[in-house]
Amino acid sequence: MRKPENHILVIFGASGDLTKRKLIPALADLHKQQLLPDRFAVLGLGRTQLSNDDFREKMKEGASEFSSKEGGSIDDFLNKLHYYSFNTKERAEYAGFREKLEDLDAEVGSGSNFIFYLATPPSMYSLVPQFLADQGLNKNEKGFRRLIVEKPFGDNLESAQKLNADLLEFFNEEQIYRIDHYLGKETVQNLLVTRFSNGIFEPLWNRNFIHHVEVTSSEDIGVGSRGSYYEESGAMRDMVQNHLLLLSSLVAMEPPTLVNAESIRNEIVKVLQSLRPIPKDEVDEYVIRGQYVSSKMRGKDVKGYREEDGVDPKSRRETFVAMKFFIDNWRWAGVPFYIRTGKMLPTRVTEIVIHFQPTPHHLFSDDQAIIRQQNQLVIRIQPDEGLLLKFGMKVPGAGFRVQDVNMDFHYSELADSYLPSAYERLLLDCMLGDPTLYSRGDAVEAAWKFIDPILKAWEEQPCIKVHGYPAGTWGPEVSDDLIEGNMTWRYPCKNLTDGLYCEL
Repeated sequence: MRKPENHILVIFGASGDLTKRKLIPALADLHKQQLLPDRFAVLGLGRTQLSNDDFREKMKEGASEFSSKEGGSIDDFLNKLHYYSFNTKERAEYAGFREKLEDLDAEVGSGSNFIFYLATPPSMYSLVPQFLADQGLNKNEKGFRRLIVEKPFGDNLESAQKLNADLLEFFNEEQIYRIDHYLGKETVQNLLVTRFSNGIFEPLWNRNFIHHVEVTSSEDIGVGSRGSYYEESGAMRDMVQNHLLLLSSLVAMEPPTLVNAESIRNEIVKVLQSLRPIPKDEVDEYVIRGQYVSSKMRGKDVKGYREEDGVDPKSRRETFVAMKFFIDNWRWAGVPFYIRTGKMLPTRVTEIVIHFQPTPHHLFSDDQAIIRQQNQLVIRIQPDEGLLLKFGMKVPGAGFRVQDVNMDFHYSELADSYLPSAYERLLLDCMLGDPTLYSRGDAVEAAWKFIDPILKAWEEQPCIKVHGYPAGTWGPEVSDDLIEGNMTWRYPCKNLTDGLYCEL
């Protein structure tokens, strides 16, 4: 793999948890693989007073604990870390920052190439680009200038549109990288290869052969210390608007004309623009929201959401969402998509399940359970990454009794393969100037346009229920009613591996 051009990665909010747990470990892993430029530096910024040595020691702890790739020394990498303390909210202090950056650029020889990473609260997303522009640090004249923006990207359609407008006032769309770490996962990218490189799948990937599509992303933890944040966000904003709609778009998109950023992102946008709107007066028919209540998980008492720190004791904020929606285009007309996400569910798992149409005859059994069986393709995003195909086979012996069997593949079976972390892949892509796995502005706005009426219905119609569900269960039982007929969600938890996650 080619190395990126020499540059400096500037991290705003470098004293925070994201930098220590995700960004620096990912960079350390790239260093171990010799994928960083020869002339490279990280400049961490924050209000906390730290020396370079203090910052390096703190980041060494993060790299040691959270990096993915084993072996290799990171001492040389740690020497590339620098820190500068200033008030990032004060326009006047950016002149001093610019001088520090230019001095470091001259010392490193990075060719005036800068990537600015906003690991800050969302309130800073509009301010920092403006202050960078004041110092001329937004222009691509001397070297490339790129801006990575973390989620949440707005909290409704209006705020997302305003944020896009604010960013585009100072940076071009080609310079803006809106990060969604789900798109950095290897299995998500493999979804495109599975679909478009295998002749056995693509002819079946449409309304004629697929009965419905299911996307699940569950967590087995609560909100923890993030109660006050979650009160503002909730599962719809935190997971559905970005992660799950993007996963659904990758399942549903048309083949891109080329394997490049523009072509792939064009097809994602077309899917999001084809989502059938859910009218505000029909939200309770298509969307179920829930909130976990106190219960026992693995023999231990756990608190309900309303008992968590920073949470309103009368909160109606959703910690679980299940939704049914349709994509109104030629390929998917009439095929329901079901997505669900929640906290305090039985296990941590993200997977896509393609449910194929049942056979049009019932030759081999009068058993209604067998008649309802459908072939399934399960694409496990995390953990236990891999693919599984379920199909019917004859049980040995007399008669024609049918049993589901599995044909599966696990990434862990590739002994010599290394599965990069999502941030590792996405940081390298930005360094290479490849925005394929980053969200484009029009895609973000299209997703919000679909979600906005649901959020407004919840605000304006308090009669729409928030269903309680005991921690450790798969959410409100009523969520099964979303799925047509006598089918239910796939519950992937028959077997646990080491008691930590469900086997694929």
